Amino acid sequence: MAAERKYAKPLPRIDEESKGFWEAGQRHQLYVQRCRACSAFRYYPRALCPSCLSDDTEWVLSSGRGTVYTYTVTYQNQAPGFRDELPYVLAYVELEEGVRLLTNIVGCRPEEVRIGLPVEVTFEDVTPEVTLPKFKPGAPGS
Repeated sequence: MAAERKYAKPLPRIDEESKGFWEAGQRHQLYVQRCRACSAFRYYPRALCPSCLSDDTEWVLSSGRGTVYTYTVTYQNQAPGFRDELPYVLAYVELEEGVRLLTNIVGCRPEEVRIGLPVEVTFEDVTPEVTLPKFKPGAPGS
């Protein structure tokens, strides 16, 4: 029996405000919050709408599609869990819903990433409780 490999990177802290996001991730679905009072989408999850301060919130299934807003390629990182994946792309992805997520671009070489690159969500199950949304190149409007 092969030994299970322990996830070496830091894990997110799951709290009441973010619980819906992480539960959806476990189902390989990307949900974002929307304010019921003003209809503004928001990410990161939080109790109050930053636009109107309402606490009337709902979780909405995202299309999972977006574009690379900005990115950087990391070539050096000696921290456990990171050094084995060098080089990697850290990016802000702007979803069709208008919110931006800090994430990784996967499924392509770092030199293929560019601002405006169409991407779609993919999921990495890292522990039984945590599934991380990452993004891979996708067809425009796919």
